Amino acid sequence: MWESVTTNTETVQITIDENSGIPIWLQLRNRLIYLITSGSYAVGDKLPTMREMAVELGINYNTVSKVYQDIERDGYIVSKRGRGTFVHDGYRADGESACNAADSLADSFIQQCRELGVPRRDIMELVERRLRATEG
Repeated sequence: MWESVTTNTETVQITIDENSGIPIWLQLRNRLIYLITSGSYAVGDKLPTMREMAVELGINYNTVSKVYQDIERDGYIVSKRGRGTFVHDGYRADGESACNAADSLADSFIQQCRELGVPRRDIMELVERRLRATEG
């Protein structure tokens, strides 16, 4: 399912694939983190409310709430009572957090592999094998 979510000045594409086997909350979390670290959402941009996001994406409010709480804890957003939820740069203070789009993508891939139970060395071998396959 492809859905659009409107920010302050632009429409951002958020993809939720109900058939992917990846939990919806994780898909949304990874997409929002990517949009923030890639600059699609700038520091200070106001995000849609949790209710707006849930309605626009056709997903449960509690799912969106879980994602917002999770990424707020990691410093990607900050909630201001009565004003809304805004993109924050607190994640940059953590040296292990993604600082650009490629790092964010790699982090998401690693996290998904770990959730599948793939050992560290197998993740590295998988990447090497896929790189060789795309070069040939």
